[in-house]
This record gives sequence, structure tokens and C-alpha cells, in this order.
Amino acid sequence: MNDDHADGSSHGDHDHRSRHDASSPVIRVEALEDLLVERGIADRGRIDAIIERFEHDISPMIGARLVAQAWIDPGLRQQLLTDADAVLADMDIRGAEIEHIEVKFNEPGVHNVVVCTLCSCYPWALLGLPPNWYKSPEYRARVVREPRAVLAEMGLELDPGTEVRVWDSSSETRFLVLPERPADTEGWPVERLAELVTRDSMIGVDRAADPGSG
Repeated sequence: MNDDHADGSSHGDHDHRSRHDASSPVIRVEALEDLLVERGIADRGRIDAIIERFEHDISPMIGARLVAQAWIDPGLRQQLLTDADAVLADMDIRGAEIEHIEVKFNEPGVHNVVVCTLCSCYPWALLGLPPNWYKSPEYRARVVREPRAVLAEMGLELDPGTEVRVWDSSSETRFLVLPERPADTEGWPVERLAELVTRDSMIGVDRAADPGSG
């Protein structure tokens, strides 16, 4: 699926509405958390710390290290292209929603982005918790019709000549984007390269981090 139609929806509008809709899962979860904290069953600080660690430190780093290894090892890169499931099995990478994974490679002139139009299928074991915008109706609808515009709104400006390929996840298949390796990283070890690989770059709404950005 490729480019470009338009409507005026925004992810921020969705988040604002969901927090004021009593039927929203966000409101229900927050109410349950408030009740558990009020009764002394749960500690809000610990809950926030666990979520933060799962979102940013544990699962996303599994995917990031895989990307970094593929940047260094052409053989692994080819294996990911032809049979990512076998690679994950060999590396003993297992977990939620990665029963079948396809890896899509960004390269000059081609940019890939992932969505799930029907719900929010997402490779949790590789990327951690899905961001709220990934689950929003606006993102799910608009990125299929006008991916270039949505990416620009999220801060990713692509060259007009770049082809945008949109991959729609399903209960059978999840996708992982392998972003382009940043320049000036020759000779870097895997762990250092992995620090440049963000969750959003593996969804395709951003590039890998600039090694000169600090």
C-alpha cells in the first residue's frame, strides 16, 4: 500500500477525546489503578517504573540489538529478509505477538512504515508496549491513505522521490522495519549501534538516531 490522500484528523485530538470518554479503555485502566493505589494494593511509582522500563529498556532493546547486528552482519541481514522467524528461533527470541515476523528494509529511495488497520497487532516481544498513537483510529486510517503527510506531522520529512511502503499487520503477520544505518558509525560495536535504534524507527515513523546528536 502506498501514498497519498488527505483529511484533517490529528493524533492529539484522539488522545484528548479518549481521556474524556467514560467508555475509553484509558479511563477504565486509570480508574482501576487509582482504586488499587487508594486501597494500598499497588504503588503508583512502581507501576510507572515498570511500564517505563518495559517500554524503553527491555523489549525495545531486543529489537534494537537485532537491527544493530543486521547492520554489521550481511549474512544475518539476508537471513532476516528471507526467513526472520528462523533467525528469531535460532537466537531464542520468543514472546508475545511474534509468531510470524517479516522484516522490511529501508534503503535509499524506499521507506517502510507499519500499521495495523483492524486493531493494533504489534510485535511486543521485540518493541515493548505499543505507543498510544499506534492504536489510534487516526493513525490507523490516515497512514494508509496519506503516509507521507502523517510521517511529516510526526517529524519525519522524506525526499519527494522516496517511495513509501505501508505494511498492514494482522493476527498472522507482524512487521519490523530495519532502518538505514546512520553514517559515521563504521567500526561501532553492536551495543553502541543498538543505542541509535529507537522503537519508532523500527515502526517506520522515524529514522535511527543521529550518532552526532549526543
